Amino acid sequence: MFVGVGASRVRDLFRQAREKAPCIVFIDEIDAIGRARGKGVMQGGNDERENTLNQLLVEMDGFSTDKGVIMMAATNRPDVLDSALMRPGRFDRQIGIDLPDLKGREQIFKVHIKNIKISESVDPEALAEMTPGFAGADIANVCNEAALIAARREKKSVDMDDFNYALDKVIGGLEKKNKFIAPEEKEIIAYHEAGHAICGWFLEHASPLVKVTIVPRGIGTLGYAQYLPKDEYIIRTEQLLDRVCMTLGGRAAESVVFNKISTGAQSDLDQVTKIAYNMIAVYGMNDKVGNVSFYGMSQDQFNRPYSDNTAMMIDEEVRKLIDIQYERAKKLLIEKRKELESLAQALLETEVLHKSDVERLVGPRLGKEPDFVGIL
Repeated sequence: MFVGVGASRVRDLFRQAREKAPCIVFIDEIDAIGRARGKGVMQGGNDERENTLNQLLVEMDGFSTDKGVIMMAATNRPDVLDSALMRPGRFDRQIGIDLPDLKGREQIFKVHIKNIKISESVDPEALAEMTPGFAGADIANVCNEAALIAARREKKSVDMDDFNYALDKVIGGLEKKNKFIAPEEKEIIAYHEAGHAICGWFLEHASPLVKVTIVPRGIGTLGYAQYLPKDEYIIRTEQLLDRVCMTLGGRAAESVVFNKISTGAQSDLDQVTKIAYNMIAVYGMNDKVGNVSFYGMSQDQFNRPYSDNTAMMIDEEVRKLIDIQYERAKKLLIEKRKELESLAQALLETEVLHKSDVERLVGPRLGKEPDFVGIL
């Protein structure tokens, strides 16, 4: 609103810091003022944010090691920060905070369940295994939801069943018990989800199945199959191929059983397309395109770092990869048609099947796939 206020406040902040030394100055979301200069400024105009940043740079440059003032800042977007702000002498050290691993999630669960009255059945290690990719805030949300669910059920303590329900709510959305689905649509959903489950059950590199359900949840979620992925830092080609095949299992089941397809696979196709393009254009997992990566590069047709012929080749290889895995999923479901039918009928009866139910209906998970293997 008033030009120069930002710079004035920066000067005032550092004056107070020097007066109160030794002290720590902490700026959260520093990208709000530390964004790279020269971007997004109208020609001939004056960007107040740049004035604030310039003043911050001047103040930080005047620090010496004996002043007793430590400068700290946090951001989720280190890539947009001005290079002058990040040079040694201003911010000497950068610490990346990644998502917690298995042990980290277990410790975070232990912190958040301290203030909740839990039953003996609650196992923080099991909860950590069920929440790969969750951040600390997500784990706090799960614990809070579990406590609320237990309170609504008028329980004296929170048990594992409440945590499972809370996880379903966080992952899949709120359960829509009053949503009416026509019997023929429900049958399609049951076979779709059974297709995912069967593919995941009989593919060697697929993540272990936890639960499959046709209970509608959230916005547009009519059912889902929940898996238990491991904390993986390196993923091999065959793992990604199995993931694509498993994701296409829903549409493949519709095609095998009804000889028709529906719009229910839209989310699956979105996931599959992203995985396939990453495999070919980012991870270099295709012989024809080669060991190249276009990660983070402009995909605009005028600025992209490859020719139209390469773009056409990438598109063709993506389509080829997806088609091979789709046929692979169909072949697997035709071979396991009996298991597919029993799983779908059980879903129509009970709406929710856990790993033990699937094992009872289709046998133990062998970890081996059929003879057919898709080759790029």
